[in-house]
Amino acid sequence: MTATFSRFGNDLHAGRRTVPIVTRRRTWYLISLAIVVLLAIGSVVRGPNLGIEFTGGSEFQIAGVADTEQTSARDVVREHLPDNEPKITVLGQDTMRVQTEQLDSVETATIAGDLAEAYGVSSESVSTSYIGPVWSGDVTQKMLRGVIVFLALVAGMMALYFRNLKSSLAAMGALLHDMLVTAGVYLVVGLEITPGTVIGFLTVMGYSLYDTIVVFDKVRENTAGLTSQRRTTYADQVQRAANQTLVRSINTSVVALLPVGSILVIGALILGAGTLKDISLALFIGIIAGTYSSVFLAPGFLVDLRRGEPELAEHTEKVLRARRGAEDESSGAAARGGRRASSISRTPAGEAAGDSDEDPDVDTGSDTAESPDSSESPDSAESPDSEAVAAGDTVPEQFGSSADATRGRQPRRATRRHRTTERGPR
Repeated sequence: MTATFSRFGNDLHAGRRTVPIVTRRRTWYLISLAIVVLLAIGSVVRGPNLGIEFTGGSEFQIAGVADTEQTSARDVVREHLPDNEPKITVLGQDTMRVQTEQLDSVETATIAGDLAEAYGVSSESVSTSYIGPVWSGDVTQKMLRGVIVFLALVAGMMALYFRNLKSSLAAMGALLHDMLVTAGVYLVVGLEITPGTVIGFLTVMGYSLYDTIVVFDKVRENTAGLTSQRRTTYADQVQRAANQTLVRSINTSVVALLPVGSILVIGALILGAGTLKDISLALFIGIIAGTYSSVFLAPGFLVDLRRGEPELAEHTEKVLRARRGAEDESSGAAARGGRRASSISRTPAGEAAGDSDEDPDVDTGSDTAESPDSSESPDSAESPDSEAVAAGDTVPEQFGSSADATRGRQPRRATRRHRTTERGPR
């Protein structure tokens, strides 16, 4: 399996095999658009699950419980807050977390005592915390500000590095796709959005841009001196770069997904740690989406953004014109070869060979070959009727008259054999 995949990568890098990444870019666009639309519909139906850090409220953590069933905690909260539906989460093996709306100190102490009694633990085993709306609003603003500043700095850096703003825009388009897919999956699954989730999103953004930069750097290497040749277009070289980095991107993603997947399984299923689960899920989905967009979307975006540049458009037209000329010449040669083969098949064997006198395989003079006196004139040839008259014999009927015999120009050897037979012993 490893050897086969390695051989596949070598074939892609050498150009012996090609994945239609750029030539079928609209297919990848449609696939991505369908995924984003489906995730958006699911997100709207389910709605966001914002954590207490963004909404504000009170939180209770009950440690050392013997049974992690959630009904007891829900009944306690509803007894004091009938209109509030608490968020109850199991952390690890013996810890419960209960989040409610904002409570004052008296209500917080009362609910904490009731929760300790419901789960059969001491009051010291129940910890409380409170997050106000001002702090949560400040966290949300800083998160949005950090994302915008990050995107602006990265876009400017990429524009300077590649000396082309369109390369930066193509990378930003692929990054937007990754963020939409990651956020959509996160919302559809229904996990709580916490500051840990934001950290995971920022990490995904960095990973996606890193993979895209690797592909674009290979594009810059392949397109150096592009207009000095007439064999390949800009789109051809972009597709070649995407194929050459395809296996590398897959290998890098697999190596990154293994530890992230382990953290996700351990954090979500074994430890139940909220922060680990939030970060690892965002990373896991974002790495997969980033690998896909870097290879299958970003090159297509780059080609579509730059195809209208006068220099590239003129070069592409010259390459396509040269290809059409080569195809027409090849088609004409094939047509001429076909007509020649058809003409030969309809011509007799002697004519096909050209009826050349110098061809030893063609018999052109059987009479001359049998008569050693063929260079003599017909009048000097010894005909059977002249000899018969000289001998006083009658000319046999089968030879006819002297004129007929002369017109027939029968071979000399055949005449002598016949004369011997007719005369008999004399």
